Amino acid sequence: MTRVKICGITRIEDGLAAAQAGADAIGLVFVGKSPRHVTPDQAREIARALPPFVSTVALFVNPSATEVAAILKIVRPDVLQFHGEEPPEFCRSFGVPYLKTFRVRPGVDLLQSAASYGDAQGWLLDAWSEAAHGGTGERFDWDLIPLDLPRPTVLAGGLTPANVAEAVFKVRPWAVDVSSGVESSKGIKDAAKIAAFIKEIRNAYV
Repeated sequence: MTRVKICGITRIEDGLAAAQAGADAIGLVFVGKSPRHVTPDQAREIARALPPFVSTVALFVNPSATEVAAILKIVRPDVLQFHGEEPPEFCRSFGVPYLKTFRVRPGVDLLQSAASYGDAQGWLLDAWSEAAHGGTGERFDWDLIPLDLPRPTVLAGGLTPANVAEAVFKVRPWAVDVSSGVESSKGIKDAAKIAAFIKEIRNAYV
């Protein structure tokens, strides 16, 4: 069964809606210029409100070690997600499971780019964009994904209730990650869209 992460949670009610719909994890964004940015205190309150067995993922883009350490102390996320150009030594230095994001585009050797991150819990594949490191709602060509990736794959980038079943059938990822595809506006999730997104994944296995 494909796991589900609902990213960019900014409100307690949205985190609870994701959990009630069956999400396995939520993402908390610690990137100041993102419309989905949360403060450490906001993130802590969201995390505390979640029911058992829903993981919290802290997302960063090229943070300092001090920034990450502060979030680990205040929020205590289960997983770190590095969405920038962080070197492998930095990612593994916190002693916490981490996901490394790779933005996919033609001409980039994904296996070569990811080779140094063999200790990552998984590799998250997102669309390349000049506008932002993620959360753009843009989809990339899934045919660019190698068939022999040695780490669990988390698929992101332009996923919606309308195309996630196709993504599950074609890519067979370990998990999918959605943000803008289940929003009513930037940073505000739509409970009905979250439920529809997860329902489409579940129906893919019926």
